[in-house]
Amino acid sequence: MSEEKKPDQVVYDEETGTYNAAILPYASGVAAPKITTPDITSWKQNNINKVNHEIKSQFDQLKAQYEAMVKKYDDNQLVYGAKFSFEPIVGETYHLYLGKDGNHFLSVIAPQECNWDYAGSYRLSSEKLWEQVND
Repeated sequence: MSEEKKPDQVVYDEETGTYNAAILPYASGVAAPKITTPDITSWKQNNINKVNHEIKSQFDQLKAQYEAMVKKYDDNQLVYGAKFSFEPIVGETYHLYLGKDGNHFLSVIAPQECNWDYAGSYRLSSEKLWEQVND
């Protein structure tokens, strides 16, 4: 039994054997309005710009945190590697100098009280981290 070919404008579902034009979510007639997709290019571009700005902002924050952490690490390596013959007290400020032998040493003597090669002032925190004190 050969089935005859239906015309293009007839919506017939061959799997179920029914005419299903009435249940389609879109118009199927020849006189139906043209189906067009909305142009969302500008919407996408605006959101891409917003997302890129947000990601760059987060990246810049992470970069600043990373740089602060590296500086803290370098400061601690420098001060803990310096020569000193006393036990530093938490919360006190100490001064780092470069000796004539090229090695750093830590002192309680302030830079204005001596004429050594001053390298910076540091305070020991309760976490035993050296934090640079801005003069």
